[in-house]
Amino acid sequence: MEELLAAERTRTLERIEALNHDRDGIIDSTVSTGVDDEHDPEGATIAFERSQIESLLDQSQRHLSELDRALRQLEEGGYGTCESCGQPIAPERLAARPTASTCIACASRR
Repeated sequence: MEELLAAERTRTLERIEALNHDRDGIIDSTVSTGVDDEHDPEGATIAFERSQIESLLDQSQRHLSELDRALRQLEEGGYGTCESCGQPIAPERLAARPTASTCIACASRR
């Protein structure tokens, strides 16, 4: 499981780096043109793309935090235990979602 989590962490870091690069490219392109988004027909597209990238970055950062938490739990021996009820999380759930912190029963109550 540690290898799976570590590989996913590497992919997530690569995704974050690529998204940061894309975001920086959008920012750089708008700075040099001095475009007023409100009146520019392309402005809405640029704003939308930037917003979309920011959202994907936020999502990737949260996923990275979940992966780091799961790796810490694995090191400490608490991985695979539901944080709500203390029961084991089903292996099938962990296979589908390795960062799961609750069992299916507790997750469905949220």
